[in-house]
Amino acid sequence: ARDMVLAGLKPLGKEYGDILREGFTGGWIDVYEQEGKTGGAYSWGSYDTHPFILMNYDNKLNDVFTLAHELGHALHSYYSNQAQPFVYSQYSIFLAEVASTVNESLLIDHLLTTGSKAEDKIYLINHYLEQFKGTMYRQTMFAEFEKITHETVESGEALTPELLSRIYRELNQLYFGDEVVLDPEIDLEWARIPHFYSAFYVYKYATGFAAATALKEQILTGGEAALQRYMNFLQAGSSDYSLNILKKAGVDLNTPAPVESALKYFSRLVDELETLLG
Repeated sequence: ARDMVLAGLKPLGKEYGDILREGFTGGWIDVYEQEGKTGGAYSWGSYDTHPFILMNYDNKLNDVFTLAHELGHALHSYYSNQAQPFVYSQYSIFLAEVASTVNESLLIDHLLTTGSKAEDKIYLINHYLEQFKGTMYRQTMFAEFEKITHETVESGEALTPELLSRIYRELNQLYFGDEVVLDPEIDLEWARIPHFYSAFYVYKYATGFAAATALKEQILTGGEAALQRYMNFLQAGSSDYSLNILKKAGVDLNTPAPVESALKYFSRLVDELETLLG
């Protein structure tokens, strides 16, 4: 897993790789499952310590992607803490998933480029497409559901379970189309989404994914200048508005271009998957 992550993130430069190696050997990561340990994976720390990562590694490829993801969070915090005073060291939620997703995207690109077996490429492309669908499409659907419900209240109409279920089902039909069978139970899924208790949180997953996709492409094709812009992004913390930090890195979310670019990349991968499947 370490070798795969180091190879996949090699485009981020020698310094980034050296910090990764320090994390691997310096006790930053609690690796394996054990009795009484919480599940999932997290990156945490404080301003004057190195980051800490909790993993529940089970020797699966998905765990390798999780490791790359959490290392993205960890090194974002590391660079920000090194470059910024305490008051500006904490990056915003709007930016939080960008660096982690850049790492995953670089790792997938590396594995697709170096892999030779068709079945491996099919697995990897499907993995990425599922991630894309769950982040770009599903989270955008969640955000639209949120927007509609808030507008409903602001217009003076009362929210009822029946109304919320109808709105949610109609959105599922709109986003997933006629080819996807919608079970009756999907109508109540809105009631189990905890993010709705943090108003207008979920759209940041979609914008972060689009920004990360654009940054990954720039890192791979834009040479030293693009890499330096990305390093500046990692070091920026909250020293400027989030949109400005991204714009300086080369992604302007004031325009639809990053989202359109991400959707075109999704379409290309769908075409490649169809070719591989014959």
